[in-house]
Amino acid sequence: MSDSRRNLLLRIRPLLRWVIKLRSSPRAIAGGLGLGTFIAFTPTIGIQLILAVVIATLFNMNRPAALVPVWITNPVTVAPIYTFNYWLGKKVVSGPPLGEVSGLFVDIGKTMAHLEFWNIKEQFFAILHIGWDIFIPLLIGSLLVGVVSGLAVTFLSFKLLSIFFTRRVEKKLLNNRR
Repeated sequence: MSDSRRNLLLRIRPLLRWVIKLRSSPRAIAGGLGLGTFIAFTPTIGIQLILAVVIATLFNMNRPAALVPVWITNPVTVAPIYTFNYWLGKKVVSGPPLGEVSGLFVDIGKTMAHLEFWNIKEQFFAILHIGWDIFIPLLIGSLLVGVVSGLAVTFLSFKLLSIFFTRRVEKKLLNNRR
């Protein structure tokens, strides 16, 4: 195993252990992780945590699992993520040039970095003030990226969690026989 792959595994190991310890079915945990990933890629900064909890509750998904991936979009990552999403959405509908818009997303990230965590309204309105000519391509690209990413995370995490939970049950049965 390469050093970079080993370092990545060491860094995400605590998160993986936390996910495995969640008290829920693999389906509910995977659904929560997929939902949180979908929401992370949408232009809903400021209300992402609220959306994750509400939607996870409505669809009987694991709420803590839904909250973790929402942090994918943060002041550092919002500019590259939204720039890519806008670029993708611009393939479907027209909008202002990418160079102008990417600078706007950098400014939004800087604004977010200076806001307090609980300034939900200001965070959300920073996105809404960008104008419909930018928001529509951003929304379309974000939905495309969110759906693909959310489905991939749901599928992969469900498979991995199912394997892990099955092994855990088999191990308990073996230990109980002894």
